Amino acid sequence: MTQTNIVIDAAFDSGNVEVVSIDGASAQLRIPQDRNSEFAQWFHFRVSGAAGRELVLTFENLKDSAYPQGWPGYRACVSEDRDFWGRADSSYDDSIGNGTLTVRYTPASDIAYFAYFAPYSMERHHDLVAEASSAEGVEYRRLGETLDGRPLDCLEMGDGDMQVWLYARQHPGESMAEWWMEGALEVLTDPTDVVGRALRQKCRLHVVPNCNPDGSFRGHLRCNADGVNLNREWADPSAEKSPEVLAIRNAMDESGVDFAMDVHGDEAIAANFLAGFEGIPSWTDEQGEKMYRYQRILDRRCPDFQTEKGYPKSAAGKANLAISTNQVAERFGATAMTLEMPFKDNDDWPDEAQGWSPERCKLLARDCLGALVEWLERDAG
Repeated sequence: MTQTNIVIDAAFDSGNVEVVSIDGASAQLRIPQDRNSEFAQWFHFRVSGAAGRELVLTFENLKDSAYPQGWPGYRACVSEDRDFWGRADSSYDDSIGNGTLTVRYTPASDIAYFAYFAPYSMERHHDLVAEASSAEGVEYRRLGETLDGRPLDCLEMGDGDMQVWLYARQHPGESMAEWWMEGALEVLTDPTDVVGRALRQKCRLHVVPNCNPDGSFRGHLRCNADGVNLNREWADPSAEKSPEVLAIRNAMDESGVDFAMDVHGDEAIAANFLAGFEGIPSWTDEQGEKMYRYQRILDRRCPDFQTEKGYPKSAAGKANLAISTNQVAERFGATAMTLEMPFKDNDDWPDEAQGWSPERCKLLARDCLGALVEWLERDAG
């Protein structure tokens, strides 16, 4: 007796997949590109009609994806309740189908969700912003509007002079960045958390949990609604192409910036690391040392962080000022940095069940904020 075919849906918040064919509990899939862009890597879809059946989901044409090196060693994220996200057995073969990832999973229930990383929905984003803005001492600020008409949300708090900007998800498929933000805001808005209390006393904090809500909802990896990579717009943002960056940079111009962390995810490197602003025209060893000192503090405090793996540093005078961290360091003389988290796992502390996970993103955020407290104390001293 032939079993009925599974059904695959992706017409929901951050959904993204192309179904090539389905045969029983097996499917051939492709990852659509971001709108008006060649970037393709993010997927998020639902499989139904699968209880007790081994699903065999094969993604093809992955050599043409945005980051082919993201697939070796990668395991797809899976959830049956959309709360706990585990990892499914996955194997990459670059010798067939122009690069294929085969995902195998047997759900206990009739519905299973699969995603490139645990999604952070726009509904959860609105819950996060509403809850944080209702906390004592927190001010909500609508920085501007996206191309699709969504608000660009910012939460401000603290009574200190140090201007701190924390912002995430310029690249919407890097959903680990907003899980980090959820952890950070829990610390910053908790009146009993001494790390949050210390930062609110010493700093004026500006927090943008999602810089790219349009791309997030559309299921993009890297671009906004018009196919623009926001982290290449910081030298000359425009209302027509990159209103998100224009709004954030204008707000930064109003406040000034002393410390900035831009939160991201990396497809290929199975580690947490920081990227700095080497190569900016105004580079001084003193400014650079402030970033390196923060990096050393975080490395000492947090086993999930390391400094051996990361990006190559730009040569003197060669930094791309269209990238946020470089522009902010150059424009304000700030201690600026990009935090990168893995889509895969942290190979130094692997987790067979979940890989790098939302829970670990949130814990890393607290370590990052604790390191900032220590960095500020030494800076003041």
